[in-house]
Order: sequence, then structure tokens, then C-alpha cells
Amino acid sequence: MPNASSWSASSPLLLLWEDSSGTRIFLSLLYAVLAISGTLSNVMVIYLVFSFKKLQTTSNAFIVNGCAADLSVCALWMPQEAVLGLLPPNSSSLRSAEYRLLRGGLLGLGLTVSLASHLLVAFNRYVLITKLPSVYQALYQRRHTGCMIGLSWALALLPVPLLPGLWTLGSAQSDGSSRYTALLLALAVLGQTALLLHCYLGIVRRVRGSAKRVSVLNFHLLHQLPFPAAPPPPRRAQRRLSSVSVLLLCCVFLLGTQPLVWVSLLGFFLRPAPPALQAASWLLLCSLSALNPLLYTWRSEEFRRAARSVL
Repeated sequence: MPNASSWSASSPLLLLWEDSSGTRIFLSLLYAVLAISGTLSNVMVIYLVFSFKKLQTTSNAFIVNGCAADLSVCALWMPQEAVLGLLPPNSSSLRSAEYRLLRGGLLGLGLTVSLASHLLVAFNRYVLITKLPSVYQALYQRRHTGCMIGLSWALALLPVPLLPGLWTLGSAQSDGSSRYTALLLALAVLGQTALLLHCYLGIVRRVRGSAKRVSVLNFHLLHQLPFPAAPPPPRRAQRRLSSVSVLLLCCVFLLGTQPLVWVSLLGFFLRPAPPALQAASWLLLCSLSALNPLLYTWRSEEFRRAARSVL
């Protein structure tokens, strides 16, 4: 019978050898729910943007890019994890190194591009709100936007070979490479989070200081901000709702990403975190792939109107 450390090196990310059958079934069902809801929501957003001309904006191009990346997690990776959780521990599928590489590659590619898309959306909105319209138009020409999207995928392909090392993070026998892979992951997410918070907090400062700045910009993109765009409420209410919407978006993002960051740092500098804590941190990060479409469209009247017309 394999011990816990050998099982953690070959199991799905959130499924451990010592888990009871009830726990494994519950996690499999959770994966299935996230896979179905995340696939439907991501496909819906992509379909709406391609079907309605009013939604074809630069900001939405980055959102669609993130949805395409999230489909790699929700439509391709999560269903496999849901099925693998129902297999017996000695299944050959769980121990195949090639299959682990495929699953790790799908997860790594999807999460990396998704996180990059978060940053691209935040920077796009930051430039729109805080810079002159001429600066925005010069920076976000169609060719430049396409290059940014292509670069997000190109950069995501570089660390994919490192992803299998993350499968051994909870193992007492994990080698040094997996520890450095965890450190690299934590530092990358921390850097991305710092840039994202800088953009959104800069937007909050500008909006709170001058709500008039937002109302006079003649851009379709304003409908894609997590703020009420039309009809505009009174200036004081607009500043309050704008700030709450941005801070809520930041809080959801931090809740999904930071637990894994600090669990990874704890494992590198001190000792590995308990397996249950590792599982919870991975689950929060992966659940962002199902929540992202709602996170960016729930405040948009244009998206709601388009969805109602389709449904």
C-alpha cells in the first residue's frame, strides 16, 4: 500500500490518499459543479462579445482572452479531476507521468493566461480613467491589443514544464526543484497582484477625487467598468458605488490567489503546510476560473441586456 507522500506526488491536486471515500466524492462533485458552471459562464461571455457589436471593445477583448484561458481549466482540467477522484487509489491513470504532465500543463497554461488577463484588464481601465483620451487611443490600437494578448499566451507557455513539480508540494520526499517551483509561483502571483492593486486603487483615487472625469469620457469601454455607467447616479453616490465595486473585485481576487501564495512561501521557508490547507488554497485559486466571467460582467448593463436578448 502506498504511503501518503508517494500518493500526494501522483494524485490530483486536491485529492489525497488518506482522504475518506466520502471526502473524495464530495470533492469530485465540487469539481463537477465548478466545471459545468465555469464552462457555461465563460462560453456565454465569449458568445455575447462576438455576437453584439456594442460589446466588442478593447477591455472586452482582454476579458474574452481570460475566458478562453479559463475554459482550459473549467472545460478540460476540472472534469478530469472530477473523474479521477472516483477512481481507486491504485489506478494506473493516476500514476502515469505523461498524464500528470498533461494535466499540469492544462492547469498551468489556463491559470497563467487568466492571471495575465486580469492584469491586462486592470491596466486598460487604469489608462482609460487616469490618462488623456489621446494616450489611451495611441496605446490601445488594434495591433497593440493583439500583441498584448499574444504575449500573454507566449509567456504562459514558458513555465508549463515546471508545473508537474507543483504536484509534489505536499510530499515529504519532494525534491528541491518542486520547492523552487512553488517559490517561483508565489513570487509571480505576488508581483501580478501588486500591479493589479496599483491599477485599481489608482482608479479609486481618481474616481473619488473627480467623478466628473468618468462622466465626460466618450468611450464604449465605460460600460465594461465595474461601475454603474448609465444612467449616472448623483456624483456622491457614483463615487461610493465605484469604490465599492472596485474594492469588491480586488477582495475576490485576493481571496482566490493569496492563500496559495502564502502556503507556497510557508513550504519553502519553513515547512510544508497541512495537506488540507494546500488543498483549500488550490481550490480557491481554481474556482476563480469559474467566477471570472461574473466578476467582470455583473455590473455591466450592456452585458445584462445582451444576455436577456439571448435568453
